Amino acid sequence: ATNMERKNVWTASDAAKKEMIFKFCEDYKKYISDCKTERECAAEAIKIAKKAGYKDLKTIIAKNGKLKAGDKVYACHMGKTLALFNIGKQPLENGMKILGAHIDSPRIDVKQNPLYEDSDMALLDTHYYGGIKKYQWVAMPLAIHGVVALKNGKTVDVVIGEDKNDPVVGVTDLLIHLAGEQMEKKGAKVVEGENLDILIGSIPEKAETKAEKDAKESVKTGMLRILKEKYGIEEEDFFSAELEVVPAGPARDYGIDRSMIMGYGHDDRVCAYTSLIAMLDVKDVDKTSVCLLVDKEEIGSVGATGMHSKFFENMVAEVLNCLGDYSEIKLRRALINSKMLSSDVSAAFDPLYPSAFEKKNAAFLGKGMVFNKFTGSRGKSGSNDCNAEFLGEIRNMLDKQKVCYQSAELGKVDVGGGGTIAYILAQYGMEVVDSGIPVLSMHAPWEIVSKADVYETMLGYKAFLIG
Repeated sequence: ATNMERKNVWTASDAAKKEMIFKFCEDYKKYISDCKTERECAAEAIKIAKKAGYKDLKTIIAKNGKLKAGDKVYACHMGKTLALFNIGKQPLENGMKILGAHIDSPRIDVKQNPLYEDSDMALLDTHYYGGIKKYQWVAMPLAIHGVVALKNGKTVDVVIGEDKNDPVVGVTDLLIHLAGEQMEKKGAKVVEGENLDILIGSIPEKAETKAEKDAKESVKTGMLRILKEKYGIEEEDFFSAELEVVPAGPARDYGIDRSMIMGYGHDDRVCAYTSLIAMLDVKDVDKTSVCLLVDKEEIGSVGATGMHSKFFENMVAEVLNCLGDYSEIKLRRALINSKMLSSDVSAAFDPLYPSAFEKKNAAFLGKGMVFNKFTGSRGKSGSNDCNAEFLGEIRNMLDKQKVCYQSAELGKVDVGGGGTIAYILAQYGMEVVDSGIPVLSMHAPWEIVSKADVYETMLGYKAFLIG
């Protein structure tokens, strides 16, 4: 069948499967509603994995440092990136089956010296993270999630704006009556990055002492008092804080038929969650299976918790060592002999913007798991461009398990482009291809996916691990 003839998952599903699709997506909706930062995603994934019998690799190393086939372990780095291993029957040097997704999403970050007062309003200065259309983030309810690390070594968790009794915060916009000049600007300049500051309060603190009466920033003083009372935070503690501003509220059913989900961070937590559940559902494996959930993809996979770091390679070395089988050459063989699905989302065809897509090679909502043989931009620049033989092997696996799937490019040639973590793992010489779920309104504060695609992709990941 050509891409245009691919089955619609809903049409191909009986009543029992449709029920499973809806049930699975209820759990997924809870996951992305509760987990809006990479730290929250990693912590919840560990909780789910522990229930499935996974143990902390650090604990294993500290006790006796031994692993065997059938053991299930996880390793977490800095609370933001996670690797799970289900040890297979074959020697690790024969390679692994890897599912890799990222758990960071575009957002607005609070700066290190953020709090200021202007015109009896208290605001937080910010710097956006990842690729966003800045104008989409104004005049909507936002929440603050993150941590504040104190000098005494304690870390304070902060979540403001998610409980139904919580206040929300946000970025104000200019009223249409005065926006003539603003409306003439190009989309990239309608709202400037330095104007994405978060309004958090407007009540001046009542002055009790002479010093307080002399102080000019009484609203800011009031904000600091509230933060001190609720979280024990002083102004200087912003220096060692990671506070992320995200859309407030839970993921919701989308469409009158409830066939879709509107949520923050489908890119790429929808692939992270389906990869995780597929990994946990496949109990005994021939080749060691791995689920990688990494940070920083949206800004180039950099830093100690991004895919460019040596964390994963180091953990493979630790596992080999615990299996009593470590050597540098076996580590290299384990990596080059591995096969990976880079689990990341793709752009879904949008009938409102057909000119951005080449329809024969576009992903469609409801048509199942999507594969991108290559990503990149212009002449496939920055792409992994996987081997034809690997795609043939994957087709065989999916067809055996009757999984609905499709292939796609990320829009028309020369219209744009994008990248994933695929090329980074491919540097080891392993087979890698991008695969995931089509998304509408990608990188917007609220994105849209089909429930059918979410469930079908989880089945696809399982088919890959079963192999």
